[in-house]
Amino acid sequence: MTKLLIVFCKNPLLGQVKTRLAKTLGDEMALAIYLKLINHTQNVVKAVDADVAVYYSDYVDTEDSWNNAYIKKRQHGKDLGEKMFNAISEGLNMGYASVCLVGTDIYELTPGIIDGAFDKLNKSDVVIGPARDGGYYLIGMTRPDAKVFDISAWSTSSVLEETLLRVQEQGLGCAMLEALGDIDTEEDLQGTNLCD
Repeated sequence: MTKLLIVFCKNPLLGQVKTRLAKTLGDEMALAIYLKLINHTQNVVKAVDADVAVYYSDYVDTEDSWNNAYIKKRQHGKDLGEKMFNAISEGLNMGYASVCLVGTDIYELTPGIIDGAFDKLNKSDVVIGPARDGGYYLIGMTRPDAKVFDISAWSTSSVLEETLLRVQEQGLGCAMLEALGDIDTEEDLQGTNLCD
């Protein structure tokens, strides 16, 4: 397999996931919703035509519901950008021709979207799936470039704009995917069955 899909996953610990949701719904409901999002992501990932690596936020969990045939590692770096760059670099250094990275909070994510991202990397250096809140839900690369992840502030509405500027400054070809919404606030839950 020449393609690697990396999933960034927070360890599902009470009070430490979906903190913006927890402000209105409480820690237990936020954790329950996050576990459903992980389950959704697992179902999407197993239908993608790529090898899979799960990168955990705090510790590698070999007893969880992720397939133990997947590569399992811990995220490392001083901020989200450095963590993503390090993970993508590791994948490319393992010999994969293209690497895509997603998180676990995109309820609209499908296997077709991810397969389409890998297809776009046949002709582009970078592929980005924009999130409706101004960030992105997927980034893929065929060669690592740390400057792409040199963003002034993560989790803001200017992340996508700043990332595209960095891609342009580095002279990289970039393809875009459709925009999707992520689940961060109670309003984001509308139209989903995540509270059922």
